[in-house]
Amino acid sequence: MQPAKKETTQFICGQCGYASRKWLGRCPDCGAWDSLTEERQVAAARSGRPAATAQPLVAADGGEEGERLVSGIAEMDRVLGGGIVPGSLVLIGGDPGIGKSTLILQLLSSLAARQHQVLYVTGEESVRQIRMRAGRLSIGERDIFVSTENCVEAVIDLARQLRPALLAVDSIQTVFTEEVGSAPGSVTQVREATARLLQLAKSTHLPILLVGHVTKDGAIAGPRVLEHMVDTVLYFEGDRGQVFRILRTVKNRFGSTNEIGVFEMQERGLVGVDNPSALFLAERPVNVPGSVVLPSVEGTRPILVEVQALVSRSSLGTARRTAIGADPQRLALLTAVLEKKLGVTLFDHDIFLNIAGGIRIVEPALDLGVVAALLSSFFEKPIDP
Repeated sequence: MQPAKKETTQFICGQCGYASRKWLGRCPDCGAWDSLTEERQVAAARSGRPAATAQPLVAADGGEEGERLVSGIAEMDRVLGGGIVPGSLVLIGGDPGIGKSTLILQLLSSLAARQHQVLYVTGEESVRQIRMRAGRLSIGERDIFVSTENCVEAVIDLARQLRPALLAVDSIQTVFTEEVGSAPGSVTQVREATARLLQLAKSTHLPILLVGHVTKDGAIAGPRVLEHMVDTVLYFEGDRGQVFRILRTVKNRFGSTNEIGVFEMQERGLVGVDNPSALFLAERPVNVPGSVVLPSVEGTRPILVEVQALVSRSSLGTARRTAIGADPQRLALLTAVLEKKLGVTLFDHDIFLNIAGGIRIVEPALDLGVVAALLSSFFEKPIDP
């Protein structure tokens, strides 16, 4: 008679994945309050596994094994370092409604047009809804296969059967494994499902694209270990009220993390932008105080962006400091430098800073443009770029 599997109860932090045998009001690892939820886990029975093997680092022929899978979307290939590496696990995160599913569907369409068979697994839409969206985007390739399966074991069996050139899972929070008793989307389910997909990718050299939800803080929902498990982490950013979309690399084991892809949302979907500077500066007013044009190097290409600043006398006891597309702490530091070194009185003024176009600039060269925009708005003097 086979012994019953032992069931254990753990409390898992939804923010960082910290596990505890008892409930805690505050996570001791990340400090989040009321983030631990109860999850029941069943210990898996031990089974025989094949003996470990090793291969030489340098192939016998001296060449590289495999080539990148070129998507045909220039901005996507730029961000990925020239294409998708076989056997890699790519995670794309972004706010709801920003266009992640549209980007994935257009990527699969581009690969199918290049005679590649692809598999799209979605747990958030039905096959009919996918067909309606594909029709709106004028996508009609027959090499795109769609499945609404949520069980990761069934998805793996389907991938082994079809042997596609690329597998896309939308989203990883909807996929579950039968070996874990917790609900789909929980920390344990996301971690275990990703681990099984990672094993599939490495053993079959199948590139897998995962779509992840984003929390209100801008981080990908699920355990932090999720970003460590995958090979590439991409963020799809932008304001839903604007047509610009930015695809930014946060982690890339096979390429640079400084590249960005710029897209424009149109009626027929996302279209890559060859000249982002012209798009960002298209609606810039002329001779307006507080507006400065700044060159920023993103990866291998320079981009001209507009820095907008508004400095006005505050009616509150504490002046406000708001920054969109830039670091608010950096803005506070530059404000203090202006007061200390130039004698510009800003402690009783509200300061609002914005990087036009929805792009986020992190390089230190932004400081000069911020200072110039602040002084231009404070003294009501426009700056001629």
